[in-house]
Amino acid sequence: MQSFLLTHEPTIRLAFFGGLLALLAAWEVVSPWRPSGLPRLARWRTNLGLSIAGAIAVRLAAPAAAMGVALWCEAKEVGLFNQLGAPLLVSLPLSLLALDLLIYAQHATFHHVPIFWRMHRVHHADPVIDVTTAVRFHPLEILASMGIKMVAVAALGVPPVSVLIFEVALNAMAMFNHANVALPPRVERILRSVIVTPDMHRIHHSVRKDEHDMNFGFNLSLWDRAFGTYRGSPRGGAENLRIGLDAYKGAEPTRLFWSLALPFLDGARPDKASGEQRQENS
Repeated sequence: MQSFLLTHEPTIRLAFFGGLLALLAAWEVVSPWRPSGLPRLARWRTNLGLSIAGAIAVRLAAPAAAMGVALWCEAKEVGLFNQLGAPLLVSLPLSLLALDLLIYAQHATFHHVPIFWRMHRVHHADPVIDVTTAVRFHPLEILASMGIKMVAVAALGVPPVSVLIFEVALNAMAMFNHANVALPPRVERILRSVIVTPDMHRIHHSVRKDEHDMNFGFNLSLWDRAFGTYRGSPRGGAENLRIGLDAYKGAEPTRLFWSLALPFLDGARPDKASGEQRQENS
C-alpha cells in the first residue's frame, strides 16, 4: 500500500482535480447561478496562479506533506490509532470525521484571529465566486493549513489512505460548493442536510460580516449546525447577495501580484473598512 500511494498519489490528485475542474466549468456555462460580469481569463489566471504558488511552497517547505507524515507514523506506530492498533474499518471513518472537524475549526479561527484573517482575506477578496475560487488561497495560508494538518495527522496516527481520501474529497467538495452553478431548490435542500452546497457556501462569501462569519464547513454541514454557525439564507434573498469584500471592489483582486501582496497591506479588517458596511450591519 505504501509503495502504491507514493507512486500514484500525484496522478490520483491531478486526475480528480483536472476532471472535476473541467466538469464544473462546463456546468457553470450551461447552468450558471449568476452571470460572472468579469472577464474569466484574468480571474482564472490569478486564482490558479495562487494555487500553483501554494503547491510549490508546500513542496519546498515540507516535500512529504501530510501523506509523508502519515506514512512515517504508520511505519513507526506513532499516533493514537496506531498505538491502539485500530483496524482500518474504524480508523478510516473516524480520521475523516476528525480531519473535517479540524478544517471547520481552522476556518473559523482564520476568520477571527487577525494575523490569519490577513492571509484568508485573499480568498474572500474574489469579487465573484466560481470553481476557481476554491483554490484561491495565499501560499502562506496553504503552508499554515498544511502545518496544522500534519500535526493532527501525527497526533491521531491517521492512516495514509485516509489522508489521500480526505484531501481529494476536500478539494472536490471545495470546487463543488464554490461553483457558480444553480441546483434545483429541492435537490439543494436535500443535499445541504448532509453536505455543504453552493447556495449554503455562497452566503459565506457575502460582503456582510454577519454572513461571511457563518457557514465555515467545507465537506459536512453538520459542524455548522452543531456549533451554531449555520445560516440558511442571506439577508435580502439570494438574488441580492453581494460577493467579495467591500474594501476591494476594484480590479485589484484579479491581479496575481496584488493578491500575493494583500496580507502585507495596511488597513483595518475589510468588513469594517467602509461606513456603508457598518451601517448595513447595524
